[in-house]
Amino acid sequence: MIIDCHGHYTTAPKALEDWRNRQIAGINDASVMPKASELKISDDELRESIEKNQLKFMRERGSDLTIFSPRASFMAHHIGDFAISSTWASICNELCWRVSRLFPDHFIGAAMLPQSPGVDPATCIPELEKCVKDYGFVGINLNPDPSGGHWKSPPLTDRHWYPIYEKMVEYDIPAMIHVSTSCNACFHTTGAHYINADTTAVMQLIQGDLFKDFPTLRFVIPHGGGAAPYHWGRYRGLAQELKKPLLREHILRNIYFDTCVYHQAGIDLLTRVIPVDNILFASEMIGAVRGVDPETGHNYDDTKRYIEATGNLTADERHKVYEGNARKVYPRMDAALKARGR
Repeated sequence: MIIDCHGHYTTAPKALEDWRNRQIAGINDASVMPKASELKISDDELRESIEKNQLKFMRERGSDLTIFSPRASFMAHHIGDFAISSTWASICNELCWRVSRLFPDHFIGAAMLPQSPGVDPATCIPELEKCVKDYGFVGINLNPDPSGGHWKSPPLTDRHWYPIYEKMVEYDIPAMIHVSTSCNACFHTTGAHYINADTTAVMQLIQGDLFKDFPTLRFVIPHGGGAAPYHWGRYRGLAQELKKPLLREHILRNIYFDTCVYHQAGIDLLTRVIPVDNILFASEMIGAVRGVDPETGHNYDDTKRYIEATGNLTADERHKVYEGNARKVYPRMDAALKARGR
């Protein structure tokens, strides 16, 4: 199988965005605040949004299963308070669950959490539990910066985050470290804020000793790990100065990098620098970069082409990147697949 560990519902019917706009307007005018029950999206609308988009590209490009979560830029945890985020997360997660029920062979869910700046992460646990126990979701997205580009939360190694980690360990699920929209004009959302966050997460984990407290905790660092693989020597050197163990012992037993890197040279570097056991196939297609590369004539986010073309992987190693590693990092997904004979 070819398992894409990084997919978002970026093509949801427009009714979802319209409802969200009403919700945002209702923050200042309670009279226009919509109820969740007012959002009406039929199964046929969901099918059309998937069959003409994600599923179409999956079939064309040869991938089998996508770990599917709400649109990252729509999380916007900085908007409103916890109640706003809680209602919004619940709606978005339910839509992804419905997609996974309509297309069980092709999509399986990962949850958006109802995070809110300055609010105890423990408040996210009911939504996390519902998504795992009731929806069969196999992972979560964790936003290390709910403030939207102002970085007001403690580092990921701080005890502030431990309630989430304890649940992750209990349910044996990983978290993809994924920020949302930037409301700081200094940081373009997908070109700067996302990559900044990926890089920042790696450095925070190097600085701390989180995995001594949670030896089975697993994080996926998206977008190829941000700048970390490109500057791997810097991070090895900084870890050495901080008197930390070698990175393969300090963090590489617990963190993984996806392949949302949109050119051949980037994938070549990733697969040369990062151990193959720490790389998971992903495309985030119909996401941040949707155009066609004029140098190749193919979509930038057709990442399978880069995996196939790199000279750094053997056939067995490609199998790890495409399937084997994902089954280890997402054991609930592995169990669900095996239950279906896959």
